[in-house]
Amino acid sequence: MTTGEIIEANIERDAVLEANSTLRHEIARRRTFAIISHPDAGKTTLTEKLLLYAGAVELAGAVRGRKTQRHATSDWMAMERDRGISITSTALQFDYQGYRLNLLDTPGHQDFSEDTYRTLMAVDCAIMVLDAAKGIEPQTLKLFEVCRMRHIPILTFINKLDHAECDPFSLLDEIERVLTIGATPLNWPIGSGSLFQGVYDLPGQQVLRFERSSHGQNRVPVYAAALDDPSLSEILGARAYQQLRDSVELLDGAGSPFDMQRFLAGDLTPVFFGSALNNFGVEPFLQALLHLAPPPGPRESNRGAIDPASEDFSGFVFKIQANMDPLHRDCMAFVRVCSGRFTRDMQVFHPRLGRMIRMARPHRLFASERTTIDEAFPGDVVGFTNPGVFAIGDTVCSGIPLHYAAVPRFAPECFARLTNPQVSRYKQFSKGLGQLEAEGVIQIFYTTDRARREPIIAAVGELQFEVVQARLQAEYGVETRLERMPHTMVRWVIASDAVRETLTWPLQIMPATDQEDRLVVLCISEWDRAYCERVNPQARFELQPHGIG
Repeated sequence: MTTGEIIEANIERDAVLEANSTLRHEIARRRTFAIISHPDAGKTTLTEKLLLYAGAVELAGAVRGRKTQRHATSDWMAMERDRGISITSTALQFDYQGYRLNLLDTPGHQDFSEDTYRTLMAVDCAIMVLDAAKGIEPQTLKLFEVCRMRHIPILTFINKLDHAECDPFSLLDEIERVLTIGATPLNWPIGSGSLFQGVYDLPGQQVLRFERSSHGQNRVPVYAAALDDPSLSEILGARAYQQLRDSVELLDGAGSPFDMQRFLAGDLTPVFFGSALNNFGVEPFLQALLHLAPPPGPRESNRGAIDPASEDFSGFVFKIQANMDPLHRDCMAFVRVCSGRFTRDMQVFHPRLGRMIRMARPHRLFASERTTIDEAFPGDVVGFTNPGVFAIGDTVCSGIPLHYAAVPRFAPECFARLTNPQVSRYKQFSKGLGQLEAEGVIQIFYTTDRARREPIIAAVGELQFEVVQARLQAEYGVETRLERMPHTMVRWVIASDAVRETLTWPLQIMPATDQEDRLVVLCISEWDRAYCERVNPQARFELQPHGIG
């Protein structure tokens, strides 16, 4: 090699090393997590307060409160603000103390559990919010099981300590008994109910006493002191101070130490106490989150585990959302970056389409707000304007083609016939339904004996029907009528054309087709489904449409 070639080779080698060093640094400072809970446990309020303490918002909104208070940042949809519930998952990216956080706020209501499940596929960690007065509630348990199945580490925030008297030891026991997981407290409440004053940081051995602020919209002043500070008895009150000392002594003697490896394996949850509404314990919890939550790790694909520090970019679509911006009325695909460095306008392979595509107009997401970006790293959630190229579950990659696990659909349990009385609005009606199905809000079927102008919509929960009608009205200007049906399940029929001609349908069975003209049957009960399969042994009846075509 000539001297010039050696110099050029060294420069290229150094550039590769520097790029790899930058990639690893960016991965190490990412924290991508979801917040899960039963409705009304305070999930959205905690989301707001994390944004407040990270400096991402100046004033925190509240789910319920005075009319003068601002709305929660994560609840950007009109129906969410009207009803005070989270309907769709939201991505919020912000920086704090040198870390880049990707927070995915999820719906708490069980009717939107499919959206929550898809979101949990895109995170490395989860925060489980519990109501101190109610403990483990049904939806919390379901979402915890999803996290367990996906080996997602969980931090627990026991909320609303200021609402009711509670026994912290009983709450820890309930977590361990019901969830069969270790629970190690990393702080301890000072009082509860109206006497709740703050928390004791167990690892830091420091009392943190908080003062209430105006409606909890601003950061609260904190008084910090060691447990043996002689002034604490007067500041906290003699009884509260003695109870705290007794509890700390008991935890020192009988409590189980925190084990990072057990936490990362999903066998133990660190527990924090506080009040999101009044900001008590929020900032210490945010600090702990930075150091406990893991950075992005390897992700399984058809080619094995993919290292996030791989030179090749890869990611997958876990969510589709239309009309986030009323001024543009476009559709956004949410992509979780899994490996490599993404750069604006890069060419990537789309395995489902079998061709290369250009990843144009990438956006950093903060609820409904968006900002164009030039690059992204593993752990980031990037929004791409979707002109019909992306579907939920799609993988995109550079280098050797790969694909990540498919995102499953939940089996619908609620069915209704939806009609559009305004013939002149049929185009908008059809477009809106198509978009809602692409988002995974509903599935659409058509009976074989009626026109496609009268679709049957199917959903996991009844509340999704209200969302469909509200969004068709607000986003597409279409008034609709809904007629609920008695059916509770759907099965895709796998049979040749010749066999289909021989199939017979019992009285309670309704044959129909999906959006791709695949044959399905709607059943009222499990008995009807079993009977239908019994009288048609020449066909297969599947819960999912995979492989049918």
